[in-house]
Amino acid sequence: MHFTVTTWNINSVRLRIDSVLRFLAEHRPDVLCLQETKCPDDAFPLKALRGSGYEHVMFAGQKGYNGVAILSRFPLHTRAVMGFCERQDARHISAVLGPEAGAAAGIVLHDFYVPAGGDVPDRDLNPKFAHKLDFLAELRAWGGKRVSGPAILVGDLNVAPLEHDVWSHKQLLDVVSHTPVETEALEILRGEAGWIDAARDLTPEPEKIYTWWSYRSRDWSAANKGRRLDHAWVSPDLAGTVRKVEVLREARSWERPSDHAPVTLTLEL
Repeated sequence: MHFTVTTWNINSVRLRIDSVLRFLAEHRPDVLCLQETKCPDDAFPLKALRGSGYEHVMFAGQKGYNGVAILSRFPLHTRAVMGFCERQDARHISAVLGPEAGAAAGIVLHDFYVPAGGDVPDRDLNPKFAHKLDFLAELRAWGGKRVSGPAILVGDLNVAPLEHDVWSHKQLLDVVSHTPVETEALEILRGEAGWIDAARDLTPEPEKIYTWWSYRSRDWSAANKGRRLDHAWVSPDLAGTVRKVEVLREARSWERPSDHAPVTLTLEL
């Protein structure tokens, strides 16, 4: 059984609903995990998404920022939402695939949106950066205890951990998302819990992988100053099932695009 999970920071699901529907129609993943949906639960475009063939939807939202959602072709069970740093700011949602998912039944899906961290990489000068580091520390504490059985963790983790996950390792060492304190924190929490970085498992360095290109670049494609901020990890139980991780770069050129591209994980179960 081929099983596909896509992660995509959509940067407002209502503003970009046409892009979401286009992606679902053209690519038909089994599961789509969204981040930064930027809408409260009562405004989530549930009818439109269910109408596209994804009847099983779980979401956690806020007005104007954050927000995560899981859309599935198969029934979802056991919805759970975790809060971090004593905040309830819609940065995580998880669900379990039901028996109708066949070989994928029982897989736990985790969808995360890690804080971006602002512009100044200094805990004392920048409360947003302090929040990000605290979030990663709590995620490490959770991840080391809770990973058991088949699980997939995806999302905008807002860290490009490896040298070739950014366009210039040297120039971005002091830039939030690629500072040593962030990259080390992410790699430690992943390694301690045994999560496998599916993209890098299949495509080792030094090949570059990017999933995000800034809006600030006039010609983002020609400049190609990207970062790999969006990740797909699998638990050790699924280590041998990973077949593909694809970044749909072309979606960054769609009308009124997100600055993130969809990333699709394919498993053979």
